[in-house]
Amino acid sequence: MTEEITISEPSKGFEDIKHIDENGVEFWAARELMGLLGYSKWSNFQEVINKSKKSCINSIQMINDHFADIGKMVIIGSGTARKLDDYKLDRYACYLIAQNGDSSKPEIALAQTYFAVQTRKQEIFDNLPDMGKRLFIRGEVSSENKKLFKTARQAGVSHFGLFNDAGYKGLSGTADGQAMGSRR
Repeated sequence: MTEEITISEPSKGFEDIKHIDENGVEFWAARELMGLLGYSKWSNFQEVINKSKKSCINSIQMINDHFADIGKMVIIGSGTARKLDDYKLDRYACYLIAQNGDSSKPEIALAQTYFAVQTRKQEIFDNLPDMGKRLFIRGEVSSENKKLFKTARQAGVSHFGLFNDAGYKGLSGTADGQAMGSRR
């Protein structure tokens, strides 16, 4: 018997606020995550971050590898600058924050479910034979392409062949579709 758990928020929001750094590594800003997880005061969310950092240490992980300080200076009303605390969080840090958050908040409960489902998906994927992995990935690509084409249609795209071709050209890094480094 297969049970499927459908998660609407914060999974969509979680992926929506994801950033990619200059090295292609995904991360989340703590101040953006705070609201998504139902926290309105930084001081309350900072307590959850501190508990999560302790969990990180107890798991024999380096805090700075998962909770990088990216505080920034902001101008306040008097015209002076003040440091605003923020963190660059990797997926593991976000998971720890969800686990250490206030589970009476529906957003935290959904985040905990999201990470449990994501972990289970990864476990299943890791145990698939190569053919199964290819089929799984093909299904994921197909699903994402459907979402892309729906969005494109809503944006007024009507020539999907040209739209698709432009995407492939963009992926190859060339304007004319010719592979980079090849000669005529």
